Amino acid sequence: MKKMLGLVLSLSLVAVVAGCGMKEANSQGAATAPVKTKDIITIAWYPNESGGDLKDARDEIGKAVEKATGKKVEHKTTTDYIIAIEAIANGNADLAFMGPQGYIEANAKNKKVQPLVVQSGESGTLDDAVYYSWLNVRKGEEAAYKSGSDFSLDNIAGKKFSFVSNSSTSGFKVPSTGIVSYFSKKDKYKSLTADDLLQGGKDKFFSEVLFGGSHQGSAVNLLTGRADVAAFCDTCVANYVELSSGTANKPGAVYKVKQGAAEPFNTQIGKEFSLISVTPVLNSPFAINTGTISAEDTKKLKDTFTSDEVTKNEKIFLPKDSKASGLFKMKSGKEHFLSVEDAWFNPIRELSK
Repeated sequence: MKKMLGLVLSLSLVAVVAGCGMKEANSQGAATAPVKTKDIITIAWYPNESGGDLKDARDEIGKAVEKATGKKVEHKTTTDYIIAIEAIANGNADLAFMGPQGYIEANAKNKKVQPLVVQSGESGTLDDAVYYSWLNVRKGEEAAYKSGSDFSLDNIAGKKFSFVSNSSTSGFKVPSTGIVSYFSKKDKYKSLTADDLLQGGKDKFFSEVLFGGSHQGSAVNLLTGRADVAAFCDTCVANYVELSSGTANKPGAVYKVKQGAAEPFNTQIGKEFSLISVTPVLNSPFAINTGTISAEDTKKLKDTFTSDEVTKNEKIFLPKDSKASGLFKMKSGKEHFLSVEDAWFNPIRELSK
């Protein structure tokens, strides 16, 4: 996993440099024929961001889009990653907030799907614009996943494992790549592939494989005992858990479901889990279908998302000390949206090679 972490970060730097001077994505994504403008702009949301506790945050993004374009906004909440991916790819949605892997899948289906903006890192730049993919076990069971003083993946083999969705970056693509990279160096697993991790059984790598459907669902699979180990990311559970001990986003950190947590964590209050592996992942984009939104409206949206007005909107970027549920939260106070090119996501594409 340490090598995996280095791969993602090194490739990220290459992609950022390449993306600054690369215009190929624009030529691929730009519509050659005039775009038929719509009176309604539809925004698709993954299951992770479709819950009732995030309605105010979704609505605030919608208001910003309406103000920028003068068009009405409708929100398309979903129960499955593929619904959002297909919606933005086929034009049933015009905007979508999606993980890097989902964006790549949508872009592969339709080159007119392009990234609009991503959230910066704490530095206010793309250099640290990452979130974290976690592998987690229940508190009290972490000793079984240690080799000496360090955590090891060795004992996840044969366990009940929960992913998020096979279209999830941090809930499948990154952890499955890391697992295959680690175990394929061993003679017993030298032919292991990511496809081998999709199903469990006596003759499989995992005894049982579950898909939570969302990061929240995968976390609940772990906390309820349905899974022994679960993959999910920091940002998608941040509204429901708090650091109990250790250092945030470091192996060995313990998180606890906080009082007042919304569904599906409302029945898991006080339960704890430990991180055994942490890998950085490129931040998630708002993607746009340039075949359904005109170049003029695309520019308006990019200008609006990257504006001080949106950055200072406390319903979009929650203040550091806010206890509210939201999509984005200030940590350093420098966070804001930045435009990116398609090439910035090449590190995630590389994971499939």
